[in-house]
Amino acid sequence: MVDVGGKSLSRRRAVASARVRMSPATARRLRELPKGDALATAQLAGIMAAKRTSELIPLCHPLPLSRIDVSIAVRDAGVEIVATVETTARTGVEMEALTAASVAALTVYDMAKAIDKGMSVTDVALLEKTKEPV
Repeated sequence: MVDVGGKSLSRRRAVASARVRMSPATARRLRELPKGDALATAQLAGIMAAKRTSELIPLCHPLPLSRIDVSIAVRDAGVEIVATVETTARTGVEMEALTAASVAALTVYDMAKAIDKGMSVTDVALLEKTKEPV
């Protein structure tokens, strides 16, 4: 792991996004799928994934996260996911935000794959990262 021991604590925030493209018919059914409510499940999965990023990504520092927000918006052609993660630490939270958005998207995909074989997870991206002195 990279030595961050000499860095000072900072308030850090990262925002990441992902999309799941699907048919409009599938998008309308996401709360009533055979496996259950894909939107609520994906939101919870994203939060859980952010908290476990250091276990999933080799050499990531475990961080004390102070805020995790995963918002999911249904659109005609799919779902847009935005994950916001915050901490006060010596290193950033972009991997936690990207992991949250990715896992939330994969959860939607998993829950809807039985009714839509043409879905795709796309546009996983870091939208913003900030650092402020404490």
